[in-house]
This record gives sequence, C-alpha cells and structure tokens, in this order.
Amino acid sequence: MLLASFFTKLSALRVGRGALGAAPVRTTTTKHWNPKFKRERAAKVVYVKLPNFNEDEGEISRDRMRARMKERGVLPPRPWIERPFCISSTSGVFEPYVPPEGDGRASPVSAARARQTVQRLEKKSKSMMAVRKIRSFEEDWEAEKFARAAQDIYVRAHEMLVSGDRHALRLLVTEYAYPAMRYNTQDRTLRWRLVGELEPPRVVHARCTDIVTKENVFGQVTVRIFTQQQLAVYDRFGRLMHGSELLAKDVLEYVVFEKHLANVYGSWRLHDKIVPEWTPPREPSLRTRCSLDSEPVPTTESPAAADSAAAPVPAESTQIAAS
Repeated sequence: MLLASFFTKLSALRVGRGALGAAPVRTTTTKHWNPKFKRERAAKVVYVKLPNFNEDEGEISRDRMRARMKERGVLPPRPWIERPFCISSTSGVFEPYVPPEGDGRASPVSAARARQTVQRLEKKSKSMMAVRKIRSFEEDWEAEKFARAAQDIYVRAHEMLVSGDRHALRLLVTEYAYPAMRYNTQDRTLRWRLVGELEPPRVVHARCTDIVTKENVFGQVTVRIFTQQQLAVYDRFGRLMHGSELLAKDVLEYVVFEKHLANVYGSWRLHDKIVPEWTPPREPSLRTRCSLDSEPVPTTESPAAADSAAAPVPAESTQIAAS
C-alpha cells in the first residue's frame, strides 16, 4: 500500500523537456490520488435541472404541460372529492321521534291526543328492543335515571355555551351538534338560566343501529324536557337582540342523546333537538344597522336663539356673575 502511494505521488512530479537535471515542476491535477471508488465519487454529484421561474405557466399549452409532467414523473393533481368522516358520532338522527301535536298544551282526553297515544303504543315495541340492546352494553341502564342524567347534561352544555368554554362543551355534545350550537354566537353575549322544571324528564324514544359492521353499534335516546328558562342575547354593542333576563318562558324540547355503545370509554352526549312541525315560528331577533343614506335631523331651535347662544358674553356681566 505504501509502495503504491509512493508511485502515485511520484507520477505527479513531471520533468520538463529542457535540459536534463532541471528542477522538477509539480502540477495540479483534478484526479483523486486514490483511484479506488472512482465510480462512487462520481455518483455523489447530482445535476439538478432548475425550472424557469420567469416562465408563465398560463401560456403553456396543455399538451406541453402534460409532456413536461411525464418527463419529470409527476402525477396530475386529483380533485379533492373526499368528505371528512367522524367515527365517534353519527351524522344525524335515525328514525326521529314524531312528537304528538299539541304536547304540553292540548288536553289528554281529546280525540287527536287519544289517536296519537295509540300510534305511540304501536311504535313502542321498537323502543323496547332498542332499550334491550342498550342494556346488553350497559347492564344498569334505567330509563328514569337516564332521563335525570340527560337533563343534567342538557343544563351543563348550555352553561358551557354561555360561558364560552369550548373544551368542556366538546365533552358534553357530539361532533354533529357542536357547530350547530356554536353557530352565530361570535361577538354575542348570552345570558341563560334554568328557572325550574314543569314536568319531570322522561324517555320517549330509543333506537339503535350498526354502522359498517354488526359490532359497531350506536344508540340514540330521545328525552322530553319541559322546563322554564330565561334567555337573553346581546350584540357586540350591548344591545338586546332576543329574549329577556326578567321574563321566563315555558320551553318544551325533545332532545336526542347519543352514545357509541361499542366504545368502552364512550359517554352519552347531546346530539340533536327535534323541532315538531306544529311548533309556532320563532320571534325574529332585533338587529341594529347604520343607515348610510339618512339625512341629518334638522334642529328645532330658531335662528335668533342660535345666534344669541353663540354670541360672546361681555366681560362686565362675567364679573358680576362671578361676584
């Protein structure tokens, strides 16, 4: 090895063609002194063809762009047609509950109420089968206890919405209900309070369904909540838009709670609210707007009074008033 390196260095010394005995001249060379691994050293250098940044891509024809992409090995862009999918909650209410017309106001002995009661008894068999399915995942599930726990979730969810605690709200409502509850609440001040309950909450509907596989079961339970509430909504300027903090109203709601029963760590959360068709329309909110086309309001003062008010006060009268 030492002998090979000696001859290699010696070859770098070249003697000129002049007279013999002249001093050797050392010349530079681009070759590596060790000829081994010459191919590997050459592979370390990669020549990159830089694109023309001054070129306008809009003027390039479609065929030219296709040929350039095939040359570079670039696939054409795919249109984004995928939709986000949440696996911890469903995207709606399956077999929603149909509230009886006039519930909370009509007499229970009326003909329409009796007919709706018979129809509800016919559909009760599906709810009993759904309750049996829920109890296969939760052995100690009872409708009376669940109705009370559901009302507590309902109250806490609205309290977190009023306080603006988004992290705690996500634990109480599903991913489907979260954007619906947070909609149009930016730059608003909410005041909500539960005054009391007019009737105890009760379970009126229950359904279970499986998604993709038989083991992936979701459960939905509809709870009837009849309470007295106070609601006031203020805009960003502090003006009252809707409701009142002094007036309490009777509120009858059919709230749907959902749980991913197949998930061991799942919990019941507020999922949706069922609004009956016979519900009267809501009161529109009061909104304040700035009218740009309005003319200035003329003053009621006479010109003489305005001139007297603008006239300067003499110094003597000022001294008398001061004395």
